[in-house]
Amino acid sequence: MEWRLAFLLALLCLLSPAAGTVTPRIMDASHASITVSAQPQPTEPAGTSWVAPMATSWAADGAVSQPFSNFTASVNDRGICQCAISLPDTTFPADRVERLEYTAYNLSQRFEAEFSKVKKYVQLISIYEKKLVNLTVRVEVMEKDSISFTELDFELIKIEMKEIQKLIITLKDNFAGSSVIIDQLEVEIRNMTLLVEKLETLDKNNVLHIRKEIWALKNKLKECEKSKSELNAVPLPPPAPGSCSHGGVMNISKPSVVQLNYKGFSYKYGAWGRDYSPENPEKTLYWVAPLNTDARALEYYRLYNTLDDLLLYTYAKQYRIVYGQGGGIAVYKRNMYVNWYNSGNIAKVNLTDNTVAVTRNLPGAAYNNRFSYANVAWQDIDFAVDEQGLWVIYATEASTGNIVISKLNDTSLEVLNTWVTKQYKSSVSNAFMVCGVLYATRTLNTRTEEIFYYYDTNTGRQGNLAIIMPKMQETIQSINYNPFDQKLYVYNDGYLLEYNLVFLQESQEDI
Repeated sequence: MEWRLAFLLALLCLLSPAAGTVTPRIMDASHASITVSAQPQPTEPAGTSWVAPMATSWAADGAVSQPFSNFTASVNDRGICQCAISLPDTTFPADRVERLEYTAYNLSQRFEAEFSKVKKYVQLISIYEKKLVNLTVRVEVMEKDSISFTELDFELIKIEMKEIQKLIITLKDNFAGSSVIIDQLEVEIRNMTLLVEKLETLDKNNVLHIRKEIWALKNKLKECEKSKSELNAVPLPPPAPGSCSHGGVMNISKPSVVQLNYKGFSYKYGAWGRDYSPENPEKTLYWVAPLNTDARALEYYRLYNTLDDLLLYTYAKQYRIVYGQGGGIAVYKRNMYVNWYNSGNIAKVNLTDNTVAVTRNLPGAAYNNRFSYANVAWQDIDFAVDEQGLWVIYATEASTGNIVISKLNDTSLEVLNTWVTKQYKSSVSNAFMVCGVLYATRTLNTRTEEIFYYYDTNTGRQGNLAIIMPKMQETIQSINYNPFDQKLYVYNDGYLLEYNLVFLQESQEDI
């Protein structure tokens, strides 16, 4: 740029009256001052004044000539013409523009971040404004009728108000500028907090306190009624032995532990009971049949003529068989009924001489743990005895695993009649029969069973019960009912237990 201006000045000097030798020289780099020397023309005397040439600039409407405002020229004593011009700084300030762009970018980023916060806070304010309106309505209702609210209602409202207070604190810490709306929200939520506390502590009718007292009184009344029924209940006379003149099982006693089975604690599976002979019901015969430790095979059993013999382990008769399977054993008229090993057959064993009197296939019966009881293996087929005779409880594929009840001819083992229930067998812990009614149990915990289901073969009705049945050990392996003494004989993890049944009298029966 400087050399171009120098050339221009030299040209101007040559065209001037004092034109001569031209010597361009940059005087100042910052202002690009240039001096041009030239010899004067002989036609002009020395010291002649000189008029600065016109500078030409171009505008939209054409060229306009202007004198150089920053140009000077003179002739010295020796007749040399000197021209000087001060040039502006023409260097482009790229570093300042770069700094300006960086500053603008930072400002833009900060603006975007603050704008995002503002949008987020606007959304939160909108949400909590709705919550505040809802709280206001609820508090107004509580003011009008506090009797319909509980302590939980107060706690829920206080929790919601604490959330709004936290948001207001956050907004105040992060929101720069006008905060009139936030201050207004803070005042409203503070007033509402005080109002709720007043409603809770100075309840017009002391509703919460009264309710607590009422609940306490109700609990005391329930306890009194329970203790009164336990202490003052007069037991009704049981029905006659072998009689069904009652309305079914209503309750059950606590268990009485007779003893551990004669083989010991390791023999957790098995069955025991008392023989029932309708022709001679008073005659006693107790039997104990622990399974082998595989919980499957019935190999040995013992017979006792009296309960004292059983308790003292005296005068026992022990027999061995090799074909019994599972704990679904029953004794009726001095015959033992068992599931034949590894099959769906059933067998009748004469206890007088320990011989197999009859074997027969039970039609459609599942076996070998297909539909055994819950927590008890190898009991797909379970025999039962009651006032009406011999029964068998099992399941079939056709019944989709639901309990099937069949009445048997105790002499030939022929099926006389069959009923299919709606209760899945594998969800039942055990079952027994009383007066033609099936009662099923289930496990509630390690110390409690519940008689929860019944099916009446006399009427075809079925339903649910809730009779609590305490137990000594965790698992009940078998239950046998004796119609004469109306007791349940239960094999409970190797222990021999007995329960007394309580029946609903006919006059109390709900039809």
